[in-house]
Amino acid sequence: MTTLQPLAGWPIEHRRLIRGLFADIDDTLTTDGRIPARVFQAMEELRSLGLMIVPITGRPAGWCDMIARTWPVDGVVGENGALAFRYDGESQTMLRLYQDPSVRRRANMERLAVIRDEVLAEIPGVQVAADQPYRETDLAIDFNEDVEGIPDQAIDEIVAIYEKHGATAKVSSIHVNGWFGSYDKLGMTKRFLLDVCGIDLESEEQAYVFVGDSPNDAPMFGYFTNSVGVANLEELKDRCPQLPAWLTSRERSDGFVELAAAVLQAIR
Repeated sequence: MTTLQPLAGWPIEHRRLIRGLFADIDDTLTTDGRIPARVFQAMEELRSLGLMIVPITGRPAGWCDMIARTWPVDGVVGENGALAFRYDGESQTMLRLYQDPSVRRRANMERLAVIRDEVLAEIPGVQVAADQPYRETDLAIDFNEDVEGIPDQAIDEIVAIYEKHGATAKVSSIHVNGWFGSYDKLGMTKRFLLDVCGIDLESEEQAYVFVGDSPNDAPMFGYFTNSVGVANLEELKDRCPQLPAWLTSRERSDGFVELAAAVLQAIR
């Protein structure tokens, strides 16, 4: 069994280099589905010192529009890498990047409807995620948000249905998300940074830290030297093909605040 290294061992000389923080949302920034004020306070403190903050999430386009407009962030990557939004407060305009053009997105949603019907017919105890009406590119099946958790075998069966139809499927702490295409969170993060922020992540990767909690964060865990899991990742690490370098001692939002404090301690 893999033992994750405690965050306390993260060298301060590495923390001093950090210029930006990328974070999953559900069960990373949230606890029991809500974001405590201390999370927003930590983000505000980091931004006040010039750090970039970008949530990297499986949540839908509709949520991402709201997040980009109202949170203390520099942008947001959503629907597991299908899109990225950034709001310019001065010009009052929203910049939107998409992996696929609108015609393809609409066609893919029609194909996903077939998968939706099959999953609901074959897997008891699940439902379409409540945020599905606000999605533009993927299908989210809820197994642990507004319904009680289901056995691991049933989660595997949902993944198999997606894959049978040629879709990509990723498991988070609450949903199984599926889409057509090979993109992921990491690819859109790189594109957003380069096209919108003028940052080449390939040459500056060690100046950024990613924190997450579930298997759909694996590409980010595997890429970033400074990758961190909040403590509840322990519950899902056997499903995670790539694990982070460090693990917080606290779970969920408290783990994020722990990470933020470690960065703030080093750079103040």
